[in-house]
Order: sequence, then structure tokens, then C-alpha cells
Amino acid sequence: MNPLDQLHPLIAPAQIGLWPPAPGWWALLALLPLLGWGLWRGRHWRPLRRPVAPVEQPLDPVRQEALAELARLPRPYDGAHAGAWLQQINALLKRLCRNHYPGANSHTLNGRKWLAFLDNRCPAAGLTRWMVLVEGAYKPECKLDDKAIAGLSQAVETWIRKHV
Repeated sequence: MNPLDQLHPLIAPAQIGLWPPAPGWWALLALLPLLGWGLWRGRHWRPLRRPVAPVEQPLDPVRQEALAELARLPRPYDGAHAGAWLQQINALLKRLCRNHYPGANSHTLNGRKWLAFLDNRCPAAGLTRWMVLVEGAYKPECKLDDKAIAGLSQAVETWIRKHV
């Protein structure tokens, strides 16, 4: 006798309906609006994220002294000859570079190479657009308007503050 013959016949599966849902689904359906209301009310408890402003680090004494020296330089307003002022700015920048980058031989650079060197150390200053900084000292009558003097002073000050 075959053991399979002793088994009962297969029972057809019952049709499972989608409605009404099981009791757990009813509870979930009741809790969803309650959860939505709680999240809507709780949005006030969450602390707001305020952007943190970057704090500028205090300047080292060398940079502070360089900024003070830049401020002391007499600016060539009212059509005065600007060659001496430009030479003093170049000398100040060369001294700073000699102190901060001793192996770069920056004191030997001039012209576009000098401005490119400065711009590589602080692109935010944008000193490459101030070609008058390196050429003005050699022109017989180099005169700058007030806007150019203020712009160049601001660019040099930015370079002193932010060069790496």
C-alpha cells in the first residue's frame, strides 16, 4: 500500500476578500490623522536652524602691522604723482612675501609674474587686474583717479588679510 493514498484530498483555498480589512488596519486608519495632527502641532517645538556666520580669525601681528603701514602711506589724491605710492605698496608686499614664503624667491619677480604670484596666494584680491601696480612706478607721469586709488588700496588690504 502506498502511503500517499492515505492522505486526505486537497482543500481548495478560500477566497480572501479585500473588504473589510483586518482589525489592525482599522486602528492604523484611526491613528494616521492623529499622527498628522501631532506632527503639525509639533513643528513649533523643533528649534530653528540659523546659519552660523563665519567668525574671522584675529590677524597675526605681522599682518596687523602691514595693514597699519598701508593705512599710513600717503595716497596720491588730486592728480598727484602716484609712482612713489605704488613703489611703497610693492615694497610692503615684497617684504610680506619674503617673510611668509621664504623659499619662493618672490623678491626676484616683477611685472606680470609678480602679480600672478600675488594672485596665486590670494585670488580674492584680484591683483592681476592692477597692472599699474608694477608699471606705474616707471611711468614719468602716473596719475590715478580717486576710484582707482580706493580700489587698489582695497585689493592690497584684502591680499594682506587673506593670503595663505
